[in-house]
Amino acid sequence: MKRPDGKVAGALIFVGAVQFILGMLVAECIYPNYSIANNYISDLGKLDAVSAPIFNTSVFLLGLLVTISAYFLRDFVRNKVFLSFLVLCGVGAMGVGTFPEDFGILHTTVSLIAFLFGALSAIASYKYQKPPLSYFAVILGLTSLVALALFATKVYLGLGKGGMERMIAYPVMLWAIAFGGHLIKE
Repeated sequence: MKRPDGKVAGALIFVGAVQFILGMLVAECIYPNYSIANNYISDLGKLDAVSAPIFNTSVFLLGLLVTISAYFLRDFVRNKVFLSFLVLCGVGAMGVGTFPEDFGILHTTVSLIAFLFGALSAIASYKYQKPPLSYFAVILGLTSLVALALFATKVYLGLGKGGMERMIAYPVMLWAIAFGGHLIKE
């Protein structure tokens, strides 16, 4: 691995995840009567929402930075499946920012791509981290996949649809921050 390339990739993933978490938090605060239990995350990006410019820009930027990071990881990561998962996650996130909830099935499709391939990226990244971080990556990815299955079947476990959706998104964001930090350190 070219040392600067890994560090650049790590910085891109780290910055993408952190700015998205902060952007989502700001969007939740300015959206009138927003409930993290009862509202979908994507409600923040609806075209008529006051929070839409912040949320849609932030999620698009997340996707863009993750996608670009795959370019910088290409020499370090020999497993093209992992890189493909990372790119698909990034493209899905850019799609969420480009096609907000108002776009119906198109939005649902890109959201699924972002969620599914984000979780699979976390799991597939275990080869590029040392224990215990590699174990945490798998656990976070699996947590996200289980939450995705529950969410898809409308089993919310008392968390509400918004709470269960966050159980899909938050583990991947936590992994992204940790993985980005790991790459920066290497």
